[in-house]
Amino acid sequence: MTTYRRIISVLWGAAALAAPAHGQDAAERVPLARSYVDESTGLGLDAAIARAHEREPSLRAVRAEVAAARGRREQAGLRPNPSVTAEHRAEPAGTDALTSVGLSLPLDLFRRRGRVHTADRELQATQWQVTDRERLLAADVRMQYGVAAGWAREVAVADDVVGTAQRQLAVVRARVEAGRTPPLEGDLLEVDVRRLETLRLLAAGRADAALVQLKRLLGMTPDEPLLLRETLETLVASRTAAAPHDSSVAAASRPDVREAEVRVLLADARIDEARREGRIDVSLFGAYMRMDAGFPQQGFGPTGAMERVRGQFHYVAAGAMIMLPVLNRNQGQLAATQAEHIGARARHQAVQLAARAEVAAAEVREMRAQQAIDLYTGGLRALARQNLDVVRQTFDLGRGTVFDVLTEQRRYLEIEQAYTAALRDAWDARVELQRARGETR
Repeated sequence: MTTYRRIISVLWGAAALAAPAHGQDAAERVPLARSYVDESTGLGLDAAIARAHEREPSLRAVRAEVAAARGRREQAGLRPNPSVTAEHRAEPAGTDALTSVGLSLPLDLFRRRGRVHTADRELQATQWQVTDRERLLAADVRMQYGVAAGWAREVAVADDVVGTAQRQLAVVRARVEAGRTPPLEGDLLEVDVRRLETLRLLAAGRADAALVQLKRLLGMTPDEPLLLRETLETLVASRTAAAPHDSSVAAASRPDVREAEVRVLLADARIDEARREGRIDVSLFGAYMRMDAGFPQQGFGPTGAMERVRGQFHYVAAGAMIMLPVLNRNQGQLAATQAEHIGARARHQAVQLAARAEVAAAEVREMRAQQAIDLYTGGLRALARQNLDVVRQTFDLGRGTVFDVLTEQRRYLEIEQAYTAALRDAWDARVELQRARGETR
């Protein structure tokens, strides 16, 4: 009977203080997590990656380099322009004159093919560079999206714990005013509520900062609104990575590995171009000359009359000019390109080794992180929540102490924070695995 009256008095006290408590803490009880996640109108991860590929400024700058490489390729395929010369000579205070027109045409016998081959390889390398930048940008967006979703989850957990703690505090206040509980218990609970509120505000600050960083990757200004559609649990649960396979196969298809491979071919092309520049070359030329010349002496003309000796003469010339590589055979440029080839091959091997190591490490990390999540979702979190609810109910019935509530509440919060950390680690491992495998979408 005593227990029954105690329960009735607690319920009446809580009901009596429910209205003012709600009015005082209405602003505090508004869930802050709504400011970060909206599963109906928020921006999904796939849409975020697509927006980043479309609007991110540094990626647009790299894409401009492809257009520049195409221009260099077009220029490399053009032949040298012909040269035209014109000349007129006249005798001062006389009648003699000389007019000539010349044309010179470089044949570019051996150099054009080398230039074109080099420009083709450079264009391929630039295109792979853009693809690799898309891969890295997609990974950055995934990572930052997960960071923002992780802090949003921290805020959601804090919202739940703060709301429950505030309701618990209202019940204790009613019991204190009824004289059934020492005021110390209310003070202890109030201190813990304020501590939880500070944790929630700190998590909200981290979430705001993470969203600003995500906006930067998406090409958005900091003041543009942005809500996430996917929670951290949704990301980890729905975005499963491909099954483990040979790391060498995955590494071979990565854009940075392909770029390094093309850089080796580009070095080969530059060696060939340097050799071609050291070979002979031929230029054809032709000229026409008209000369009007005479002498002051006079002679008999066709009509038999005396006239000045004078005549017009026409000359046509044609020939070839050969450039002989005797002193300059492009030895220095050839040695430089051969050294660049050695460096390109070494960088290709280094990128291959790094890619294979990244794939293998990411697969192991992703597997272990998923095992840790399975432990949390296999009943640990549910049991922790059940223990907290039981301790709170026991306290409401007057059979437990406030220290029991505080201890179990902190234990539950630590478990939830540890679960969030495990989700973050799993998502980070998933992102690293996708980055290592070369996924750009």
